[in-house]
Amino acid sequence: MNQRQEIIEGLRQVAASISPKYFYDAHGSALFEVITKLPEYYLTRTERALMETNGPAMARSIGAGMSLIELGAGSCTKARALCRLIHPQRFVGVDISADFLHEAIASMQSEFPGLPMHAVAADISQDFALPEDIPRSKRLIFYPGSSIGNFDRGHAADMLARMRRLIDQDGGLLIGFDLPKDVRALEAAYDDASGVTAAFNRNILAHVNHIIGSDFSLGQWCHRACFNAVESRIEMHLEVTAPVTVRWPGGERRFEAGERIHTENSYKYSLDEFIALLSNAGFSKTTAWTDTNQWFAVVHACP
Repeated sequence: MNQRQEIIEGLRQVAASISPKYFYDAHGSALFEVITKLPEYYLTRTERALMETNGPAMARSIGAGMSLIELGAGSCTKARALCRLIHPQRFVGVDISADFLHEAIASMQSEFPGLPMHAVAADISQDFALPEDIPRSKRLIFYPGSSIGNFDRGHAADMLARMRRLIDQDGGLLIGFDLPKDVRALEAAYDDASGVTAAFNRNILAHVNHIIGSDFSLGQWCHRACFNAVESRIEMHLEVTAPVTVRWPGGERRFEAGERIHTENSYKYSLDEFIALLSNAGFSKTTAWTDTNQWFAVVHACP
């Protein structure tokens, strides 16, 4: 199924939805970089501090001579810090936003001029190919930022299994994920006072307009974020303020006032629950680090 078909199928569902991977056009990627620096968005700074504090232990656990492969690389900021820590043999950034990724890789290359680098534009929720000159042995898959939480539990399990297939017995996975915590802190992180997350959420409609030729008017849609305690996830939605018919070549969808489009989930896993997911995906050895508040975890997992 191509992007256009996938988006239209989601819009035609009784409860309309758009995959969060469509947040990340060039403008959406730039907005997310702003989000990571907001005071309410604890995830990035907590993970960064956690990796800084435990960096030597992580480096010992990972070992030397690895090929570093970051999934959902974005600006490659976290990969830069990890490169300084483990001194990889090569770096591969994989991201759906091709232009943003190529700019990030070019900037990163200036900091590490002797490090071979590759940019792979791909949808990491699907099978993709790595460059042929990346050895199968000693690969470290890096998936920070709790991005695994954007997938429902079944798809998260599939993602982890896909990561396992990318590595041999001497490879590993370094992954960050968000832990359950006070609902007020969770909801504030996804609905900041300055409105950047709201702009980020609405921008997905602009990206959809570009892909399928639809006529969404961003000003008609409001950002909504709430915690679903039953599913242990933050949900993001766009809610229309008045009745509207959205049209695209070959189709349309009527939305009534107050109707929503579901744009993102962000699951919050306990450490034990997530290690069980890793085990089921073929990662039998795990080493975990958490911050003092038990808000976030980073795990090095090996076959």
